[in-house]
Amino acid sequence: MIEVTARAKGVEYAIRDVILKANVLEKKGKKILYLNIGDPGKYDFDTPLHIKQALEKAVREGHNYYSPSNGLPDLRQAIAAKEKRVNGVEIDANDIVVTTGESEAILFLAGSIVNPGDEVLLPGPCYPPYISYVKFFDGKPVTYRTVESKGWTPDIEDFEKKITERTKLVVIINPNNPCGAMYSRSDLTKMLEIAASHDLPVVADEIYDGIVYDGSFQGAASLVKDVPIFGLNGFSKTYLMTGWRLGYIYMRDFEGKLESVWDGINRLSRVRLCASTPVQKAAVEALTGPQGHIPEMVSKLRKRRDLSWKRLNEIPGLSAAKPPGAFYIFPKIESMTKWKNDSDYVTDLLNETGVLVVHGSGFDPVYGKDHFRVVFLPQETILNEAFDKIEDFMKKRT
Repeated sequence: MIEVTARAKGVEYAIRDVILKANVLEKKGKKILYLNIGDPGKYDFDTPLHIKQALEKAVREGHNYYSPSNGLPDLRQAIAAKEKRVNGVEIDANDIVVTTGESEAILFLAGSIVNPGDEVLLPGPCYPPYISYVKFFDGKPVTYRTVESKGWTPDIEDFEKKITERTKLVVIINPNNPCGAMYSRSDLTKMLEIAASHDLPVVADEIYDGIVYDGSFQGAASLVKDVPIFGLNGFSKTYLMTGWRLGYIYMRDFEGKLESVWDGINRLSRVRLCASTPVQKAAVEALTGPQGHIPEMVSKLRKRRDLSWKRLNEIPGLSAAKPPGAFYIFPKIESMTKWKNDSDYVTDLLNETGVLVVHGSGFDPVYGKDHFRVVFLPQETILNEAFDKIEDFMKKRT
């Protein structure tokens, strides 16, 4: 047998890895309640009609060719206008690369900046591809503490303490996946100032910038001018285009510090040719057309957030911080005496109840352990059914 590389063998993605166990049970006839993937299209959310029509029009009009590797010029202009309108960021369209989903943007960035032994500072817990891609390129992911009792906001002292001479990049995910945390202007400013004092570039992952329930979202790149920033975003969440696979990365660099890395990102974009051309055409309409679906979606999700937070905190042995953004909640398992770890808990829950969630250590083995992530996208009836099952499960074990 030809052996797989150690590099590929070490890749993990907890959000989808847990599905393998669910598939086995489903084939045996067990009903599965999927609360593991943040895909609005799997529930009662749909891509707005005008975006669908724009895709159909693009295909009919013959926009079925290879487009520029960094993205269609009109889309990059629309992205620049959106970032200025929503996040107060001034960026040039030439400093944007359109990607096949935001995950590809993470891959391009990691592949262009991480050398063996480099450390990348990430929020703990965080979106798993950051950990996986840093490891894939022989770097070391290092997580800084976020404080659960304060809504998973960053521990600024720990953040600064974790910076070493090997730190190559700092990542901020706001609103956060898996916690739904939203960072304050004050915290963001402090983190950016610390990064500047260490001459470190920052990643501002803001794909949930349109899904906010409490307070107002603050983009990182608009706060300071002396920190080189990579901004990551996409169309999957706010524009309900998950299966369309379109994202982007932008560079904000006043002193030319990122030029070499940006060249690497563009080189990688050329190797994979381009993102889908007709989807890019539709994305222009998404950004420039009607935006009315966003407040409607947020209003519906707010009710589901409130329901999930209430129900989970009523279950014996569980507690959860209230997420002000995104569509995830990250409950803590108060006592782990019945299980070896949170992965064992998730498997036990799945086998007995059919409720599929994601183990917290899959988002960070340090600050994610003894937790699990729940997606609160489903209708209230489905959520209540799932929470009833989780409650019965916990009552038998407490």
